[in-house]
Amino acid sequence: MNCRRCGTPLRKPGDYCLTCNTANADAVVAEFAEDRARLTMLDEDAVVGETTVTTRPESDERLTEVQLRNFAGRVADEIRRKRPDTVYAAGARKPLRETRAQVHHEFYRVPDADVDAGDDDGRERASPVVSWVLDRRGDRALEVVETPPREKIGGSHSTLIGDRKGRKAVSTVAQHPHVKKIVPGPIDAGGTGSRTGLRAKATRAGTNGNVRLLLRDGSSVQENRIVTTAMDRETGERIREDLNEALREAELQDE
Repeated sequence: MNCRRCGTPLRKPGDYCLTCNTANADAVVAEFAEDRARLTMLDEDAVVGETTVTTRPESDERLTEVQLRNFAGRVADEIRRKRPDTVYAAGARKPLRETRAQVHHEFYRVPDADVDAGDDDGRERASPVVSWVLDRRGDRALEVVETPPREKIGGSHSTLIGDRKGRKAVSTVAQHPHVKKIVPGPIDAGGTGSRTGLRAKATRAGTNGNVRLLLRDGSSVQENRIVTTAMDRETGERIREDLNEALREAELQDE
């Protein structure tokens, strides 16, 4: 593939051209399995290239963490070569999480799908994950909120249940770029007791795209309103999935 602007040959399809400083892919779709990651490079509505990064999972538990980190690092390197505006990701959770931690691009988790390996004649079929992304690329982009996370928290109720963990849950949600404001709600102490410690969950989005952050700690329950930049339920659900994934990573939600 050659650069679309100056014609310089690129080492890999979709690479950023260092000769004329031009991006040749504005998005990367990453589909993760435990032993491979398939990357599809997009430029607007066109697929401009594909590449696959493979790994060999370790049977020795002591080496698993190193193998995972190295695998994610190779995927992250491929993404950085493209300098995309957005990364869409689906599939196996652990390599996806580790890769997201190693890149600084806008990163969206999208619904998983069973991907066919290919037709009988050896030609690959289009991935359902890539098709899902292409179908929605024309949607209006969500506004990114520049407000510092601590300034997003407000309302008439300032107390959060769970002490340090409750504050951690709210801070985790506040860091999301499409969260405008978090309004803590009243505390209900009449719930069923639990010994699992504080648990946090973003509930189903409403028709306006806003969601709720439900905190449970022992017999106490608190429902906090999350105002997002989503314009409807579908885009609100995408934000909800991101928030629950972040809460799982913060060990505030059961796997």
